[in-house]
Amino acid sequence: MTIRVMLVDDQALLRTGFRMVLAAQPDMEVVAEAGDGVEALQVLRATAVDVVLMDVRMPKLDGVEATRRICGEPGAPKVLILTTFDLDEYAFSALKAGASGFLLKDVPPAELLAAIRSVHSGDAVVAPSTTRRLLDRFAPMLPSGVQEPPHAGLQRLTEREREVMVLVAQGLSNGEIAARLVLSEATVKTHVGRILTKLGLRDRVQVVVLAYETGLVRAGGRG
Repeated sequence: MTIRVMLVDDQALLRTGFRMVLAAQPDMEVVAEAGDGVEALQVLRATAVDVVLMDVRMPKLDGVEATRRICGEPGAPKVLILTTFDLDEYAFSALKAGASGFLLKDVPPAELLAAIRSVHSGDAVVAPSTTRRLLDRFAPMLPSGVQEPPHAGLQRLTEREREVMVLVAQGLSNGEIAARLVLSEATVKTHVGRILTKLGLRDRVQVVVLAYETGLVRAGGRG
């Protein structure tokens, strides 16, 4: 199956670079491009897309609001946020808006391709440690002393599931969690699946966001 990709970025040169990398892959095709969020929404109405590579800061409509609108539609494509990692606190809002993860704009080609394939298949988008680094970077920019109301689903988690959730939010992979808790990777994967179901979350990126929002994990990765 060919993965249909859309590139959304106000820098044409950057889109060209990504398009060249993706064009060399037998299982990927760039089917659309846009220079801002407004154009992206217009193009998506007439084009079938599986994965959108979305810039954060763009004219007319930024990537956060564009992501929110895209992900709010039924059968929406997956969205990967593109960030310069330079005070891109907006990326946190984009993850909350429904983005499946993020990539740095200088991402190595192999990592870019792996991330696109992963999100398309429904697996983890990027390395958990990368998610943690981004959150640690801008978590201090969030309003101090203000937390989201406790998520009711947290009380439904078993003690082991809470342990696993904290480790996911601290940036550990399933293998690392298995080693830490002396479990099999299959068991850890089962726990993660149950956490997603009980909390009504889409993927482990949303697990990380919720853990930070509720104070289960604080900036710096400590629970």
